[in-house]
Amino acid sequence: MDLARHWRLKDQRYRLEGTVCAECGAKFFPPRQVCTECKSTNLKPHEFAGRGELYSFTTVSAPPSGHEEFVPYIVGMVKLDEGPLVEAQITDVNPADVKIGQRVEMVTRKLRAYGDDGVIVYGYKFRPIVNGS
Repeated sequence: MDLARHWRLKDQRYRLEGTVCAECGAKFFPPRQVCTECKSTNLKPHEFAGRGELYSFTTVSAPPSGHEEFVPYIVGMVKLDEGPLVEAQITDVNPADVKIGQRVEMVTRKLRAYGDDGVIVYGYKFRPIVNGS
C-alpha cells in the first residue's frame, strides 16, 4: 500500500468511520456510496463507537508477507453494537482466552511497516473489554 492510499483510509483506520443511510438508517463499514437496503445514494459519514462482540475468529500461523512479526495472531469478525461485521486482528489477549461472544473494543495499533526506514502504518484492532468497562 502506498502512502496516498493510507492517507485516504485514515478516517476508517483511526476513527472507525463508515456511513449511515439518511433514508433508512442502515449503517455500513467500510463506507459505501449506495445503500444495500434501500438503494439510496444519500449516505453520510458515521463514526462507530468501536465496541461489539466477537462473532467468529481463527488463529493465523502462516501469515502473509509483512505480518510475520505478529505470528501467531488472531483474526476475528466483530459484530459492532451498531450492526456491521468488521474483520480485524484481535490483540492484547492470550490466544487461549479468546471466546466467541466476548465483548471487545477498538484500539489503534501498528498494522505493518514498509522497509527498514519506511512508513509505519497504524490502524484498528480489537481487544477484549476487561471487567465490563
